[in-house]
Amino acid sequence: MNLSRPHHPLLLAACLACLGLSLSARGTSASGNPAPGTPAAVAPAAASYHYYVASNGSDANPGTSSQPFETIPRASRVALPGTTVHVAPGTYAGGFRTTMSGTAERRISYISTVRGGARLVPPRGSTTKMAWENRGDFVDIVGFQVDGRNGHGGVRWTYGIYNAGSGALIRNNHVHHVGQDVPCTSASAAGISIDSYYKGRMGTVTGNTVHDIGPTDCRFVQGINMSTTGSVTNNVLYAIGGAAIQMWHDATKVVVSHNTIARSMTGILVGGGDPYYIKGPNDFTNVHNNIVYDNKYGISEQGSTGLHNSYRNNLVYLNAVADWQLKNGLKHSGTVAQAPQFVRYGKGGLPDFRLRPSSPGVGKGSGELALPADIAGKARARDSGIDIGAYQR
Repeated sequence: MNLSRPHHPLLLAACLACLGLSLSARGTSASGNPAPGTPAAVAPAAASYHYYVASNGSDANPGTSSQPFETIPRASRVALPGTTVHVAPGTYAGGFRTTMSGTAERRISYISTVRGGARLVPPRGSTTKMAWENRGDFVDIVGFQVDGRNGHGGVRWTYGIYNAGSGALIRNNHVHHVGQDVPCTSASAAGISIDSYYKGRMGTVTGNTVHDIGPTDCRFVQGINMSTTGSVTNNVLYAIGGAAIQMWHDATKVVVSHNTIARSMTGILVGGGDPYYIKGPNDFTNVHNNIVYDNKYGISEQGSTGLHNSYRNNLVYLNAVADWQLKNGLKHSGTVAQAPQFVRYGKGGLPDFRLRPSSPGVGKGSGELALPADIAGKARARDSGIDIGAYQR
């Protein structure tokens, strides 16, 4: 960067930040605050800079609310620590990479102003297999829809949201129909991936709905892939070709809690192997309060796993080959082995994974590692009992 040009907008913003000022009006984003249940460690401070994106905007604009950018990549190139990028409802071409980093105290947040309203679709002549690849550290991606249907030629998407940075928060997104029109190969596919290959550490994946990912019965496909330390909580996953939630590579000390999983090859795969940087097994991973129903395999340990993983208060039932496959003499406790009684569930039509009042999962969850609110933001009633799964009655 040429320091002889102080009028450059990035330098000007940095200088103003030192004085406690900003390029745009200070304020709080109504949609930029973390949902109830998000760990406090990833809660961002009030944003200092605000940029706006709309499908009818222009990348020649300044990115204000009245003159928004047209694309997320354009906004990302001016994002400093403490920036919130507000993305209006609309359809946007996916297949891009964001690289700017925030800090633990001043994160960069990309927020769909209406949950699911900002929809990423394959571009014409796609050149990448990822709908959104994030390489930045301390980045939030919140409320987007990634729809992998209707490709227009080029490279097929096999990843929805792929994160390689440290300290990411992937929250309240809807990722679906990704990697379904490709052969089953070891090249892999995932709806959401927190990958440590580029030395990213600690990821939080919470409140997402992920479904119809990859070819059926393809073990190389994951709904949510976690290859480092972090948490996978309050997610709904179904119709995943391989494991709905999979831990591998450098995964260890992962919290997997309050997820609802159905109609996949494997519900939750706790594993380790082919490490990038760490030595040792996947150990001290906690799998609590999850519903794992109607899959081929339920909860399974594979590869290198340790002696201290815990499995408590999960509803695990009707998984065709095996409900449980644990290693090292580990036992599960507090397990509910009955049908969950979803509000609506069947092989056709959209399921409704909320629990009926008569569900055996109602009030049977553990308070240990329980989140204060469910996927819809409803408070979990500790006085009347915590429910198993992503939804609280």
